[in-house]
Amino acid sequence: MHSTYSGFPHSALPQSNIPEVKEYLYKILVVGDLGTGKTSIIKRYVHNIFSMHYKSTIRYRVACGLAELCATPLPHLPLPSSPVPSQIGVDFALKVIQWSPTTVVRLQLWDIAGQERFGNMTRVYYKEALGALVVYDVTRPQTFEGVHRWKADLDQKVALPEAWGGGNIPVVLLANKVG
Repeated sequence: MHSTYSGFPHSALPQSNIPEVKEYLYKILVVGDLGTGKTSIIKRYVHNIFSMHYKSTIRYRVACGLAELCATPLPHLPLPSSPVPSQIGVDFALKVIQWSPTTVVRLQLWDIAGQERFGNMTRVYYKEALGALVVYDVTRPQTFEGVHRWKADLDQKVALPEAWGGGNIPVVLLANKVG
């Protein structure tokens, strides 16, 4: 197999009559107030699973290396004694889409816990994102008020790469729990 990086195709060397396959990886943030259904939307889209039972996004404890923050939850490791972020309010899922016979799109959906906007870790979670969904619950008007704060947080902390023109990442507003 060959490697894939954020939004840019990377292909294996062409071999005889085998068509070159291009793969694209897009990191997409899913944000919104607590209890708006972000995790349910992701599970439904990625795994076609839906549950009526509410479960808050888990805040993982992770041990981190010196050079970088771990992206993979490792709850079985002991926490180091040195000061590192002790909790990560994020989960993620991968949706693989066969766009065409020669193109594969991988959507890495980052489920940011609803209370995280108030934390200082969002800048780390948002890094290298190429788009976002801001989710609100139509049955709870106060979550719509939170939409503006989430959008402002995204605009302040993440931007498109210069190769893509810079500027704010595209954001889609998603109304949830309709009907």
